[in-house]
Amino acid sequence: MKEWWVQVGLLTVPLLAVYLHIPPPRLSPALLSWRSSGGYFTYRDQSIFYRDSSGAVGSSDVVVLLHGFPTSSYDWYKIWEGLTQRFHRVIALDFVGFGFSDKPRPHHYSIFEQASIVEGLVRHLGLRHHRINLLSHDYGDTVAQELLHRLCVGFQQTEFALTLCRTHCLSCCPSEAGWNLRGLEDNQPFGAGCDLLHCLAQRFLFSILQYINQRKKHRERWVGALMSTSVPLHLIYGPLDPVNPHPEFLQLYKKVLPMSTVSVLDDHISHYPQLEDPTGFLNAYLNFINSF
Repeated sequence: MKEWWVQVGLLTVPLLAVYLHIPPPRLSPALLSWRSSGGYFTYRDQSIFYRDSSGAVGSSDVVVLLHGFPTSSYDWYKIWEGLTQRFHRVIALDFVGFGFSDKPRPHHYSIFEQASIVEGLVRHLGLRHHRINLLSHDYGDTVAQELLHRLCVGFQQTEFALTLCRTHCLSCCPSEAGWNLRGLEDNQPFGAGCDLLHCLAQRFLFSILQYINQRKKHRERWVGALMSTSVPLHLIYGPLDPVNPHPEFLQLYKKVLPMSTVSVLDDHISHYPQLEDPTGFLNAYLNFINSF
């Protein structure tokens, strides 16, 4: 068995090396347009892409959009125009390692760094003392939780109204100490007991996957921020989400975070509700924002 794994490893390493040297595909016209309508700012020598659109006249509200893994700010393109009709500023960024932002390698990617990049963008845009609404999805949920933790302990002065869009970063399990929340990816192959290909990819190519281990290590910090905050929380949920199965996830979410409001979309909506049902998603989000 050991010799078999050695053979697989010897085969996988050169395949990964070849993959790293494959030129990226040409950008579609839509992505070229998305990039050309954005800009860059520098965070610790890293070039970070972002979009910043002015919207509703007479509104002072700002919304910052935090994308998921393994995608980019383009996740929000279907609801972008709708958000500009409600908010004065609509802002999205590509986290370091994603999209049009720099992808340093080797690099210790962390949720803490991504949260600091969001804070850096807020400062760059002169919005540090503005009320900011966070709309997050997937990987971005954990970044939002770290920002919420910093807010709760007084790390920053920005106010946040936090929306967790399809919060797949949370699930809960009973333990002797009570209810613990953890990332659902803990039960996925690449999260615990990954095969050799996943392990090599994580080590040599996708070190950004360390966020899964970070969720496990810091779950008390990040889940505690959700449980203790007075900031309005809202979950927009697609019942067909295979990562957070219905109805178990929703029942546990409501039990652990009873103060959070919830919008459940149509039964066929799954992992990316803002793309699968942009109208339903946007209506759910605006109803929440307009409720306080």
